[in-house]
Amino acid sequence: MNKHLMQNYAPLPVTFKKGEGVWLWDNEGKKYLDALSGVAVCSLGHAHPAVTAAICQQAQTLVHTSNWYEIENQYRLAEKLTALSGMDNVFFSNSGAEANEAAIKLARLYGHSKDIAIPNIIVMEGSFHGRTMATLTATGNRKVQAGFEPLVQGFVRAPYNDLTALENIAKNNNDVVAVMLEPIIGEGGIQIPDEDYLSSVRKLCNKQGWLLILDEIQTGMGRTGKWFAYEHSQITPDILTLAKALGNGMPIGACLAKGQAAELFQPGHHGSTYGGNPLVCAAALAVIDTMEKEKLPQRAAELGQRMLKGFQAALADVDSVVDIRGKGMMLAVELDRPCGEILKQALDSGLLLNITADNVVRLLPPLVLTDAEADQIVSMTSKLIQSFLN
Repeated sequence: MNKHLMQNYAPLPVTFKKGEGVWLWDNEGKKYLDALSGVAVCSLGHAHPAVTAAICQQAQTLVHTSNWYEIENQYRLAEKLTALSGMDNVFFSNSGAEANEAAIKLARLYGHSKDIAIPNIIVMEGSFHGRTMATLTATGNRKVQAGFEPLVQGFVRAPYNDLTALENIAKNNNDVVAVMLEPIIGEGGIQIPDEDYLSSVRKLCNKQGWLLILDEIQTGMGRTGKWFAYEHSQITPDILTLAKALGNGMPIGACLAKGQAAELFQPGHHGSTYGGNPLVCAAALAVIDTMEKEKLPQRAAELGQRMLKGFQAALADVDSVVDIRGKGMMLAVELDRPCGEILKQALDSGLLLNITADNVVRLLPPLVLTDAEADQIVSMTSKLIQSFLN
């Protein structure tokens, strides 16, 4: 740990110097198989030639001008994202938390347009939306919020995957203007809702006049087997937030809106110094182009099924495995006990993965894995879990 850095991280004892595809090398030359993708960021792997070329070419021409001026790459990227998502327009930010901040501000503008003095947004227990003051308040994890009170007002909490709870709130709270949720809860342990949950929430929002805000920062950009997780439910949100895989490592977030929500922001309502600059938009355009050419959302669906079946076969007789679940390349093995030790054991074995919610082994591999690499992740992870439990 470097004494000149604030101590808000507790990094593992490794420094990576080089990446190529799904592999990383540390400063001593040791090779690692990356099953985390920088936490669902590097879906195209590391140093992807198309993204690298786009960044280099744009950096030689123009990096930044600010949003005081028109930005051609921003227009091109907005056109691509709205076409893919079915949304109307987009605001570009630097991160997922900032995209969620924009979504929250849109919901509040919507509420005030309906003469609601304190507009409330329903958020879910177990969710994660960021670490700014508004997004950590929206997050359904007390550990994230502790020490940062007073929290921001205007949020109502509900259990995830519980439509009845939302209907009860609708009966007793006239100040609700939106529901904000993750189609699959990521940081909270890859929690996959019932098949009809999202479509039912969409219907309830339509009935109540609420906006539906979907945080697809982790699920979006092909990870679940479709471009956006809401496509599995055949719905469209009013507001959609993206980041992570959109830039494959370049800092970009996006808040997309549709219908009434797309008409709320006016000049002066919101902004970002760096948001959507020529460089990050060039990278994102290269990401989308590559995903389209290589049909990576479809590939994620196929690989995810392969890996899920592999885990189910390898760990079928392990009593301490509570659940094995996944959607596309979002995979989880839930154990009956805390399993943080596996993180360091995996690192020692040359594998990068993640432990979340204390007892869930979370895998978010690059979408460019070969079948053999996918099988290798399953084999290595299963052996680590079995060794930990014995």
